[in-house]
Amino acid sequence: MEIKKHLSITGTSNVSWKDATVKAISETSKTIDYLSGVRIIDQRADIEDGKIVKYYVDLDLSFVIDLERKNNE
Repeated sequence: MEIKKHLSITGTSNVSWKDATVKAISETSKTIDYLSGVRIIDQRADIEDGKIVKYYVDLDLSFVIDLERKNNE
């Protein structure tokens, strides 16, 4: 049996929405094991002087719960 949990995060970038997504997944994978999927919820940006200066992406990341993991109690 596989159980997945979902985590909502927001990634940011000065380059693009794709860069914001890639950075967010990369950073999350440093502390969350077994990432298995991503869904883009929303994209938005800040504009200054007619140009995009910051990209934001809201993500729903899923990861598999390790059912074999033992608690260190």
